Amino acid sequence: MLSLLHIENIAVVERADIEFGPGLNVLTGETGAGKSIVIDALEASLGWRTSRELVRTGAKSALVTATFTGTDVTGWCEENGVTYDGELVLTRRISEDGKSTCRVNGIPISAVQLRELGLRLIDIHGQGDGQRLTNERWHLTYLDGFGGLDRELTAYRAAYQAMKALRDEIEALTLDEGERERRVDMLEFQIKEIGRAGVTPGEYEEKAKRRDFLKAAGKLSDSVRDAGACLMGSERSDGAVNLIESAAGTIAYALRWSEELGQLSQKLTDLKYAAEDAAEELRDIRERLEFSPEELDELDARLDALKRLMRKYGGSEEAVLETYDSAKRELDEIEFSDEKLKKLEVKLASAEKEARALAETLSQKRRKAAQALAQAIERELRELSMAGAAFKVDIMPKELGPEGADEVRFLMAANAGESFGRIARVASGGELSRVMLAMKTVLSRADTVEAMVFDEIDTGVSGIAAQRVAEKLAVIGRGKQVICVTHLPQIAAMADQQFSIAKRVEGGRTYTSVTKLEREGRQGEIARLTGGDNVTKTTLLAAAEQLEAAEKYKEGLK
Repeated sequence: MLSLLHIENIAVVERADIEFGPGLNVLTGETGAGKSIVIDALEASLGWRTSRELVRTGAKSALVTATFTGTDVTGWCEENGVTYDGELVLTRRISEDGKSTCRVNGIPISAVQLRELGLRLIDIHGQGDGQRLTNERWHLTYLDGFGGLDRELTAYRAAYQAMKALRDEIEALTLDEGERERRVDMLEFQIKEIGRAGVTPGEYEEKAKRRDFLKAAGKLSDSVRDAGACLMGSERSDGAVNLIESAAGTIAYALRWSEELGQLSQKLTDLKYAAEDAAEELRDIRERLEFSPEELDELDARLDALKRLMRKYGGSEEAVLETYDSAKRELDEIEFSDEKLKKLEVKLASAEKEARALAETLSQKRRKAAQALAQAIERELRELSMAGAAFKVDIMPKELGPEGADEVRFLMAANAGESFGRIARVASGGELSRVMLAMKTVLSRADTVEAMVFDEIDTGVSGIAAQRVAEKLAVIGRGKQVICVTHLPQIAAMADQQFSIAKRVEGGRTYTSVTKLEREGRQGEIARLTGGDNVTKTTLLAAAEQLEAAEKYKEGLK
């Protein structure tokens, strides 16, 4: 049950706390006072789509919090990591740029998760649901919901998708002869072109490095040659080795006069050998740097060929090779397609048989559910002052589709003796509202959702019909919590809790307030709904009588 709805800065509502109770909760007020804004706020708390227009002008953000008690959502909470102790607090904050954040019991969740939870908590009948009833695309959904055919639908959809996948595969293999030859030619060309190239992963990077090295090899070779000349000398000058050797000889000659030069003589000898070793290494490096111009040309040609293939087939050696493998597989499939087609056609025949069998089972259950639905709705319509109305669910066969082999539409005769016709053509606005209420009443019996919201269910309804609608809402309220926005005094009188939505202007700003009415306040509000601004003793007495009559009716329901 929704026990509290807290609203901050939603449109003209600066701040409001609405404490809903069990049974029938009614929201009344002048047109434009903000009744539907309360429903908008509730929808936002349940994960419905929001926009920046909901945020009150001048506010940085809007906030709505819905508190539910006594609701069994343990499974959802466990799946989504939310702690649940019997109370559920849904919070939605909407910023001025339209972005929103959602929490359940303080745990951040996505709007999709919140919407999934919201569908388990409240069934909202908005002003657009009447249009759904006239839109025949929704009739199959209503019938399946009433019949509880989820399991049968799931089984059929799986079989249908398996059948469709086989059909698609067969269609892909079934090419006309000209297209087949063109495809084979293209695949053979790709296989030949890539296979002849002999591409290997990482080859382009490796050869690019070698090419860059060779391009720099000339300058590198000159540097190595010059360094070698510095060590070994040239025709024009002595090198470091000869100079060190001369220095070592001079010191060795001087040893006869000074023995302390011995260590220095050894250092010079070692230095000579080290310089000779370095010169030898430089000669080896220079020999390795020698290459033919043909090698560089070959590298350039190979890199150009690899670049062209990669540009053509995916941007990398791996993509080129994947194209090669894919082309070979597809060519094999085409060459052996006749054999594969035969196998697929056998599988398809079996899949079609299974899908048709499940579709027939679904159709049988739909026909059975259709009779029960029509009877149930006619009973409800009689209780809603449409005793002469007849309701019919028309089921027509069609080709297998995602939802089965049935086309469903609701037909009705609004009055006795009239022929059946499509609801959109034969039902007036008030009749459409009552048919929708009858539908919701019937479907709610099999629904586990504990709360229902009706926004403008009384459109086009007045007089005795309005009284019957009020009574029907009271009956629903005995088993579920009902929240209803209305302009009808009959529905307001039947409320277990009534709230007045009022708008005022202060300091150039518009404010909407929500007030829970006690007995006297309810009497005055019902009198206003009946007589408008002209509230007199007579309208107040009539309102009191309506309240007393409603209390007696509800007493009888117990």
